[in-house]
Amino acid sequence: MTPAINLAKKRNLDYQVHEYIHDSNAASFGLEAAEKLGVAVTKVFKTLVVTTDTGVLAVAILPVDKTLNFKKMAKALSSNKLLSCKKVQMADPKQVERSTGYVLGGVSPLGQKKRLKTVIDSTAQDQATVYVSGGRRGLEIELPPAQLAATLDACFSDITDE
Repeated sequence: MTPAINLAKKRNLDYQVHEYIHDSNAASFGLEAAEKLGVAVTKVFKTLVVTTDTGVLAVAILPVDKTLNFKKMAKALSSNKLLSCKKVQMADPKQVERSTGYVLGGVSPLGQKKRLKTVIDSTAQDQATVYVSGGRRGLEIELPPAQLAATLDACFSDITDE
């Protein structure tokens, strides 16, 4: 089991594990997950790690078919008093792997080595359950967004481009 699944078990979350065979040629890990699991892209969320202008890492969880809006992410971190920053950008992949303990394409918001401040796109609240990476490529965890937020001590905010 992955640290993500172990945490879901430990916290008694209402979760289900979904596996599929990952295609190493897939252009998008998230879109591949939605397609192979037969789930709407609005229910499958990707985990992106950003770095702030102060050098602190943070996590953005957003639908796989959307693009992270860096300005909205920085504003969400600051206005929700998670971190003080004016700008964010994508974090260095090696730094992401070191900090989270996961490989790119399999970064789960759950069970990271070091818990990072997290913002979940507000569209997650429109879903009964959402799918996030289970900690490796080809593994997804489905759970209620409120439980995901509570477990991560995360907030909901609009962080995507229109």
